[in-house]
Amino acid sequence: MNKRRHIKLVHEGNYIAEVAIELIDADIGWSPYISLQDAEKLDNVRIALRKEDIILASKLARVYSLTPIS
Repeated sequence: MNKRRHIKLVHEGNYIAEVAIELIDADIGWSPYISLQDAEKLDNVRIALRKEDIILASKLARVYSLTPIS
């Protein structure tokens, strides 16, 4: 079983977050997959961005504000 770091992008509204997770490569099952903790981390970042709680999202990930160019 190998683990490798990966950056997952989470987009909600006018924000996008870079969430650091670990992908797990295994010889059995559907690989690669992520741990339960990383899945919860992704969910928590998405919920925080939906509520526009940037402080909480910034504790879990690197957050960016998207500005439309008309």
